[in-house]
Amino acid sequence: MATRASFPSSMALKKTNLFYMALTAVFCSFFYLVGIWFHGGATGSAATLLPTIPCHPSQNTITRIAKPLDFTSHHQAEDFVPTSTAARVVQIPPCDPKFSEYTPCEDLDRSLKFDRDRLIYRERHCPEKNELLKCRIPAPYGYRTPFRWPESRDSVWYANVPHKHLTVEKAVQNWVRFEGDRFTFPGGGTMFPRGADAYIDDIGKLIDLSDGSVRTAIDTGCGVASWGAYLLSRNILAMSFAPKDTHVAQVQFALERGVPAQIGVLASNRLPYPSRAFDMAHCSRCLIPWGMYDGVYLLEVDRILRPGGYWILSGPPINWERHWKGWNRTLEELKAEQDGIESLARSLCWKKLKQRDGLAVWQKPTNHVHCKINRKVFKYPQFCQAYDHDKAWYTKMETCLTPLPEVSDIKETAGGHLARWPERLTAVPPRIMSGTVNGISADIFEKDTDLWKKRLLHYKALDYQLAEPGRYRNLLDMNSYLGGFAAALVDYPVWVMNVVPVEAQVNTLGVIYERGLIGTYQNWCEAMSTYPRTYDFIHADALFSLYNDRCELEDILLEMDRLLRPQGSVIIRDDVDVLVNIKSIVDGLNWESKMVDSEGSPHAREKILIATKQYWTLPAASDQGHQGSDSAS
Repeated sequence: MATRASFPSSMALKKTNLFYMALTAVFCSFFYLVGIWFHGGATGSAATLLPTIPCHPSQNTITRIAKPLDFTSHHQAEDFVPTSTAARVVQIPPCDPKFSEYTPCEDLDRSLKFDRDRLIYRERHCPEKNELLKCRIPAPYGYRTPFRWPESRDSVWYANVPHKHLTVEKAVQNWVRFEGDRFTFPGGGTMFPRGADAYIDDIGKLIDLSDGSVRTAIDTGCGVASWGAYLLSRNILAMSFAPKDTHVAQVQFALERGVPAQIGVLASNRLPYPSRAFDMAHCSRCLIPWGMYDGVYLLEVDRILRPGGYWILSGPPINWERHWKGWNRTLEELKAEQDGIESLARSLCWKKLKQRDGLAVWQKPTNHVHCKINRKVFKYPQFCQAYDHDKAWYTKMETCLTPLPEVSDIKETAGGHLARWPERLTAVPPRIMSGTVNGISADIFEKDTDLWKKRLLHYKALDYQLAEPGRYRNLLDMNSYLGGFAAALVDYPVWVMNVVPVEAQVNTLGVIYERGLIGTYQNWCEAMSTYPRTYDFIHADALFSLYNDRCELEDILLEMDRLLRPQGSVIIRDDVDVLVNIKSIVDGLNWESKMVDSEGSPHAREKILIATKQYWTLPAASDQGHQGSDSAS
């Protein structure tokens, strides 16, 4: 009987246990759902809340998540650079001291192999692949960081350009003086003994240089570029060029002064600029035979002059009646030369505006409506046949007149109206407005301008020297596209040489000039027409992707090292795989470098390589038996 009495009690106990188990399950489910809601709301998933447990957990594997999840990148761009022996750095040695001022494509010994007629031997003649130097160009002993602008306009360290030749040859003309440890530049010139500033004032009395209509200029046969140097204070940006000739280091002096300049000559090839590029061209006793060779040199000036642009000529034969005795030439020779220039200018449809003292000014027409009609009078030159008039890389000059774009009205400016400076910088360029630049619209142009303003802010955070006004002066953009990088720097005391590679998919150099900026064409498989240590800062956007299968990337980097001043900086932005490939070469140049994320997403393939060239020079004269060594001094 006792056993049967205990049976109902056992059943009641089991029911009670089931009740508590069910109640526990309900509470667990309720708090689980509350937890999901608290951590992520109804849209959260359990997978985001539970840690992944590895196959072989350790005692520290399971931890409590005490703060919100961090979805930011925990990898830096440097993590992509391999550290295996495959990426071992090969040190690139310094060159022989004799190459301290080496200009590969204007080498004197090589030039003597070419025709001296029309100065062809002074054009670009680059080394063959097996002649390329595989070493680092040394700076001269005692090299110093150049003076900051504007002091650099008037002073250059002797150690940086150790040549006194011009101080003797041009002593009476006030080009340059040697004083202690430096050269000084009084601003004189062959045709402006009162100084470049006063000479420019004289030009300003003949044409308006102050209203922003004249922004870009070219100085043919520039000497030490004092004309261009003094135009800068008037917001006029001049491209100065001269050959590498008996006037030793004239272009090198210009660059050390912080003035835009290139090695160049009017010989047989077009100048490396697009058509309709410059507002003003200038020749001050530049010794260019304008009337010879069927007027081909003045025809080339016409090609690069903008509609309505000016040509300024001073020196022989202008005002020969007054100055002929000091020029050691006969009256007949000088008269014949000026008559020839006057006749040629009329055949180009130029109008002579004024001649005063030793200055004469001509103006190119704003369109060719009348010029086409008067071809019945002027049988020569005829208009060039339709082809690319902007093409100017080893392109032969022609003895024909470059036609201006068609207009619908005689008062219309060919190619479109160009805004005055400074509005010109950000206004949509006429070439884009007219649709003549393939694939580039006004919207693309404006977005690119805004993009580079943002990128410059990022660059300044990476390179403190770029952020410091005055630290850099001469800048090079190796793949400029629309000139957005240079435009973003307009308020800084710098100038930028904008390069459009000849291999670029779209030729945009004409757009860059229409923005009031300057630049040149270049094939980066060859050396640039300038001296070593020209630039304080070099920028290369997608350049190495462009040249990846065209030539050795090491040769491009060696050229960058030649162009860069000691303690100057480089920013290279490109695909991560490309940057990984060139990182070891950069380290072999003894540059300090690091790879960082671009201003976009850290997951983007585009990265930035920033590098600084170390200070090193040739040893002192007593140690010339040894190669230059790297040192910080």
